[in-house]
Amino acid sequence: MRQSSTFLLILCAALLAGCNLRAGNVTDTPVPTLDAPQVRFAYPENNSSVFEGTDLTLEVAAQDSGVGISRVELLIDDVPHDQAAPENNTPVPAFVVRFNWLAEGLGKHAITAIAYRADDRPSPPVTIVVDVIPRPEATESP
Repeated sequence: MRQSSTFLLILCAALLAGCNLRAGNVTDTPVPTLDAPQVRFAYPENNSSVFEGTDLTLEVAAQDSGVGISRVELLIDDVPHDQAAPENNTPVPAFVVRFNWLAEGLGKHAITAIAYRADDRPSPPVTIVVDVIPRPEATESP
């Protein structure tokens, strides 16, 4: 019986010595990642048509539940067109900006907006399509 008790004691000690469990440490705790910022076009609607030569005003709204929006970029056909930042370059939770674009080049154009928070994390890009159509011919009266 004494051999059994000694064997169980040694077995328990070996199991405890091999155990990797440890108390949690604050530095080991993962920090939750905030959601990415969001951006959307308030105007114009997707698949809108506009006459060639129109100075089109695009309205973009961005928001962020984390550190705030620091800038919004606008791309036309994947080429950077313009960007805007909140007043005093201070990140804000919500930001609305208006961009102007001279509608040139007949056909469909992809217009993309991306919002960035202060830590440079981008929103998922949002793209709308605007169809630039020819202006109607002016009719002459006799």
